Amino acid sequence: MRNDERFEIERAFDLLPHVVGSSWAVIWFRLNKIKKPTREEYRNKVLEYLKMMEPIFESYQGDEGFLEIVKYIHTRKQEEYEKIMSGLNKEVEKRYLRYIDYG
Repeated sequence: MRNDERFEIERAFDLLPHVVGSSWAVIWFRLNKIKKPTREEYRNKVLEYLKMMEPIFESYQGDEGFLEIVKYIHTRKQEEYEKIMSGLNKEVEKRYLRYIDYG
């Protein structure tokens, strides 16, 4: 698969963890008046909200012409999930620190 064929998916996975996952997680913690969640609690909540996007991640399945992009999406999704849980997603970690400081 060419780079230009997966460019938009790459950008989506660069942004979705912190734009969707972290944003929704922060709202949840604020509304539940949890000002100092642990990193693990925060990461779990981010992942919980990001996983709600699974139907979008699976939207190309079943179409023979999309086999390569489906495989790429699956691989990239798993990588992002692992990065979130291991603390290697720098944007999610930055959002956590911001919430702890200003929550």
